Amino acid sequence: MKTLSAIVIVLWMLCPSLSFGEDFYGVPVMPGGKDVSRTGERLEQTYDVSYDAAVKFYQEALKGEKDIKFRDRGTQMRIEDLSNRLWQSITITKAAEGRTDIIFLKFNWTWIFGTLTLRFFGVFVVLVILYIAMAISGAIMPRLIKMQVQKS
Repeated sequence: MKTLSAIVIVLWMLCPSLSFGEDFYGVPVMPGGKDVSRTGERLEQTYDVSYDAAVKFYQEALKGEKDIKFRDRGTQMRIEDLSNRLWQSITITKAAEGRTDIIFLKFNWTWIFGTLTLRFFGVFVVLVILYIAMAISGAIMPRLIKMQVQKS
């Protein structure tokens, strides 16, 4: 009977749906937060915990996960998924004294297409600038060489 009780307790603690743990598209949401805004693609919450405690919670929760990038910017930690999960990023921001804001974003195809479009046009802008520089150089160099030959 003790073994059965121990198994039930372990399963209850490990399974978020049974322990009423909340998640946002597969990423765990730290308990105790107050909703600032909640839509289908974005969840913004504020917590009465320190910034370091929130960062530690997500480092522990996402430990061992592949393709997760932690970007520390001093007063802000951005955790990005570089894989194919349903969520795109978690932004942990140091707010007022002892308060922390956390923003969860759902994966978004608009962001990907916008980035690809910007890169596509950016490549052509760089190529046009290089072409103009080479055209100017090609027009000036023959004249300079011709002047050097005439002086000799």
